[in-house]
Amino acid sequence: MIEIKNLSKEFETADGKVEALKNVNLTISDGDIYGIIGMSGAGKSTLVRCMNMLERPTEGTVLIDGCDMGSLSMAELRKVRREITMIFQGFNLLMQRTCLKNICFPLELAGVDKADAKKRALKLLEIVGLPDKANAYPAQLSGGQQQRIAIARALATEPKVLLCDEATSALDPKTTHSILELIRDINARLGITVIIITHQMSVVEEICSHVAILDDGHVVEEGLVSTVFSSPKSEAAKRLVFPDGADEIMTETPGERRIRVVFSGALAAKTPLIAQMAMEEQVVASILGASTRSIGDKAYGNMLLGITGGDEMVQRAMTYLSNIEDVLVEEVTDHVG
Repeated sequence: MIEIKNLSKEFETADGKVEALKNVNLTISDGDIYGIIGMSGAGKSTLVRCMNMLERPTEGTVLIDGCDMGSLSMAELRKVRREITMIFQGFNLLMQRTCLKNICFPLELAGVDKADAKKRALKLLEIVGLPDKANAYPAQLSGGQQQRIAIARALATEPKVLLCDEATSALDPKTTHSILELIRDINARLGITVIIITHQMSVVEEICSHVAILDDGHVVEEGLVSTVFSSPKSEAAKRLVFPDGADEIMTETPGERRIRVVFSGALAAKTPLIAQMAMEEQVVASILGASTRSIGDKAYGNMLLGITGGDEMVQRAMTYLSNIEDVLVEEVTDHVG
């Protein structure tokens, strides 16, 4: 378990003191895929660097399995960091080394026997789907393949925690999806806790079970992804859920009730869902706003519906939509605006 308690971080700049993090409190359970999302400058990367003490917090503590990271000596930190590895947007591979030797590198630093290191690296190449790239150099690979090698290298020391700092930001949507699928598979197969740092809501929607929203150094909202995105309370969350602006969407209409539908991997039907609901249940709904996408045959995102006809019509709509796997439905009572 990772516990972040009352964490603050200040930097001295030419223009004075900057508070990058302000009294952050988070608990991340073992084996979770946890998203930390916010816009540029929110403090995300500073937070993840504080977790492994690449940045020393000004105040507060980071506990990993009860161990206070801030109390460790440099030698102890180096040992613990083998269990808390990172992947980055820029891959950070050693360009003069082959893929196999890139993966072996952290094992060399840890003093692992060369034959054992090579054996483990070859196994990791299999896990990330690139068994034929052992002798290739990073420059010969696509961006997605380079990130797979970076993931294999991060797994070399058999970590308990994988920190992903904007790891898919430089990749196209199709490649991003394949990398997220790989991370999900690694999480399930190896039981590694994964922390995803991103500014992309689609990444959190696709892979994370829990999310914290960071804004100006503060955690302004946190919880289950389905709950936070189905009914955002903070202004920062509302901006993420409704990137085109919520004020116009939420203009009151007499007699209309609103429900929000969150898709977290629901199978996309050939017939549009709302049209299908109208045919089968005689429920007519207006789509007031939507931010959805299909990846393969699955739907991700959210939709805001307006329904007239009173309690019975709203209940029929909610019952119908709730019976669809990987769909969360909630009536909106706290209007965004």
